[in-house]
Amino acid sequence: MDLADFKKSLSTHNPPADASVYLKALWHDAKADWNKAHELIQDIPDKNAAWIHAYLHRKEGDTWNADYWYNRASKKRPAISLDDEWEQIVTTLL
Repeated sequence: MDLADFKKSLSTHNPPADASVYLKALWHDAKADWNKAHELIQDIPDKNAAWIHAYLHRKEGDTWNADYWYNRASKKRPAISLDDEWEQIVTTLL
């Protein structure tokens, strides 16, 4: 699966069955279900989850919390759009 295929899956009612929990969280976020995305990712203790968690809090407008999670992911808050960051994370995790 590539980014284009993943984006096509957004027209369906469920995320791709073989998608990782990370991609499922990003899928739900793209479908405007921030709460489900956050629920899926919030308790996973690794850097990929922290990156997604940071992105979600950035999207929410909670900059302090986002910066905490970017730090946990060993990243800095990017100066790109949320859409571009979403694509960057998806592409990295595919």
